[in-house]
Amino acid sequence: MLESLEQAPQFRREIPARELLEQRRRLDAALNALEPQRPGTIDAYVVSIALDSDPVFAREAREAGRVLAKRYDADGRTLVLAGSDGARDDHPHGSIEALFAALAGVAEILNPREDVLVLYTTSHGLKVGLAYHYGDAGYGILSPERLRDVFAELGIERRILIINACFSGVFIPPLAGPDTAILTAASAERSSFGCEADNDWTFYGDALVNNALRRPQPLADAAREASQAVAGWETERRLLASLPQSAIGEGASEWLSVLEARMPGIAGEPVGRPATAD
Repeated sequence: MLESLEQAPQFRREIPARELLEQRRRLDAALNALEPQRPGTIDAYVVSIALDSDPVFAREAREAGRVLAKRYDADGRTLVLAGSDGARDDHPHGSIEALFAALAGVAEILNPREDVLVLYTTSHGLKVGLAYHYGDAGYGILSPERLRDVFAELGIERRILIINACFSGVFIPPLAGPDTAILTAASAERSSFGCEADNDWTFYGDALVNNALRRPQPLADAAREASQAVAGWETERRLLASLPQSAIGEGASEWLSVLEARMPGIAGEPVGRPATAD
């Protein structure tokens, strides 16, 4: 059973044929709109995906795409996969299949010897991986092992991975490496919080993306700031600590310093309703 889950099974049912075609067209258009990499420049390509159809994840993925694009000079090189945020439904929907296709498309554009993939995922999580859930039409599991294998297949080695879900620490052992920076919302044994459908942010998304990553500070400092903020919110609410994790490889530290030298020098303002608002 566990070996089957590691293959990232995805089940979809009763999706109208026209909807399948529409989603294919949206993804093709988004990939075709990505700008080419610039020789001699460390370019970041951002993929931000909501793997669950609850609007909180779509809202978070959309804003995360904007924040990461600004932070990493990736305007024109950012792809958002997200369903309805309660008002709009204009992006390709997130699914395991769509994520793999998006990563393959990005891999054809970037230069693996100098460019960086920035992947942000937001969804519910299980101890075996990320849960894909789209209403009554889509179900699946994205395992750490399958994501690792996709990166190996595509030759994507320079990576910033931000995995926002319960139990997301399970992704660190298979995916950590010299050229990878990986941040997770929780340890492999803990839940994370704030994923109610009406929210604009989860706890970790608010702390990391909406606040820490808007400031001109290194990724490691942003991770520490977010972890401290989440810990404080959980303590106030008497919640079992989620224990966010991070691992930044030595090689990643080198190209991160170059990439982050181009960050905006002025902090951006948080948007939306705070995750901790009553």
